[in-house]
Amino acid sequence: MNSSQHGNNGKKLSPVFIYGSILVLIVVLAGAIFPSQFDKITNAVKLWITNDLGWYYLILTTIIVFFCVFLIFSPIGKLKLGKPNDKPEFNTISWFAMLFSAGMGIGLVFYGAAEPMGDFAAPPNAKPETAQAYTEALRSSFFHWGFHAWAVYGVVALALAYAQFRKGEAGLLSKTLRPILGDKVDGPIGTIVDVLAVFATVVGVAVSLGMGALQINGGLNYLFGVPNNVWVQGVIIIIVTILFIASAWSGLSKGIQYLSNLNIGLGALLMIIALIVGPTVLILDMMTSSTGSLFNSFLFNSFDTAALNPQKREWMSSWTLYYWGWWLSWSPFVGVFIARVSKGRSIREFMSGVLLVPAIVSFIWFSVFGVLGIETGKKHHDLFKMAPETQLFGVFHHLPMGFVLSIIALLLIASFFITSADSATFVLGMQTSFGSLEPSSYIKVSWGVAQSLIAFILLFSGGDTGLNSLQSAAIISALPFSIIVILMMISFYKDANRERKFLGLTLTPNKHRLEEYVKYSQQDYEEDILDKRKARQQSEQSHS
Repeated sequence: MNSSQHGNNGKKLSPVFIYGSILVLIVVLAGAIFPSQFDKITNAVKLWITNDLGWYYLILTTIIVFFCVFLIFSPIGKLKLGKPNDKPEFNTISWFAMLFSAGMGIGLVFYGAAEPMGDFAAPPNAKPETAQAYTEALRSSFFHWGFHAWAVYGVVALALAYAQFRKGEAGLLSKTLRPILGDKVDGPIGTIVDVLAVFATVVGVAVSLGMGALQINGGLNYLFGVPNNVWVQGVIIIIVTILFIASAWSGLSKGIQYLSNLNIGLGALLMIIALIVGPTVLILDMMTSSTGSLFNSFLFNSFDTAALNPQKREWMSSWTLYYWGWWLSWSPFVGVFIARVSKGRSIREFMSGVLLVPAIVSFIWFSVFGVLGIETGKKHHDLFKMAPETQLFGVFHHLPMGFVLSIIALLLIASFFITSADSATFVLGMQTSFGSLEPSSYIKVSWGVAQSLIAFILLFSGGDTGLNSLQSAAIISALPFSIIVILMMISFYKDANRERKFLGLTLTPNKHRLEEYVKYSQQDYEEDILDKRKARQQSEQSHS
């Protein structure tokens, strides 16, 4: 489609918008009218999933990790995310920075100190506050925020980028399934897939926004005595919603770019200062030994359901399975973002970068704030009893430049809040306006309000246990979308492997076949894609 066609489609409401809005509205109304019942039901469903389907989440995410590693070493890795002559749109350093920005969300600030401190005080497999608990606390954080998370994001982004840039498909998740579903992706089945992706995205982003509101409120309460309750969190959500909707309405892509750069700058500044004022050598030592511990127990932890260990099983429900659900529910949003900035890269280069760089950054981040939090907590034991949203500010209070660090952290959370929500409104707008790269402001604003409402409803229905409600929502929304992720992997492999065979790609490719393909790509490939686009455009016009 040309730009005018994209613009026209951006003004149209697709069936995905209508059905997705209805689904979100039902959840919002249920949570607003029956908050206590809503909390009980979501918690019950979460417990059912974690007790009866925890094995499924563990096996699926681990298979995804192995699939990504396989692609790095497979001849399929030589294929480009684009036409054979396409070059990367961004240089490697900028690309790494954008991957870092995508992964460096509110969650890292929220859990940077809280998760290692929580695991040190109440570990699943060790005596509390021992050397073994120390290593286990950091290893668990590395495990949760490392390869599994980015493999889930990577496989969704890969399928999207391959379908969009190499096959000329619209930027919709349903279109990635064309190799196995054929033209059914243009009908009701495709709509169902996109509705599930939209719902998972709304809930996944709402979880992040809810945590942002909790931590901003916690910081304001600790620093300035502002009341810490759901109504103050509601006011915070309203203020930030107005800010990111103003940005989304203006359509200023530079605004998101500037805020993303601000995120990286503030995050790096916070981490460097913490590294310098904290126990620097111990941080580096623990980072090294905990990384070794991660690799040493990687396979066991990837498959361990704690079937005969009730204590660890309960711990996994609050940590591992919650994270696996959160990564799956966030994958459509992060996947679209990563796909958009990765055109022209080989699959091998793409997978290596997506798996390794953000994971390494996470290891460093949790080493700095985890060790800093635990060491400060040893001297001021009341820190271990604080709520997760205020622990970071409590740790900073006992450090040199503590107030400055707290202010930087608050600015960083607010900046992440705005950029995450702003980017999500664009992704949701694109997914609900036939994949248009120019969704209308009204559509974007509608989704901005929807995700903020979901965030508030989850906090409101959860009361004092708002974080539990957020965790329940992430785990539940991920379950139906996980089926789509499986289909995306199968579909991508089927199409990419067929193309690999056509090109004669092995560890030493068939150069004659490759030259033939490049020649074909420059002529008939574009014509073939153009014909498909025209057919889809006519189909969309007939539907609308």
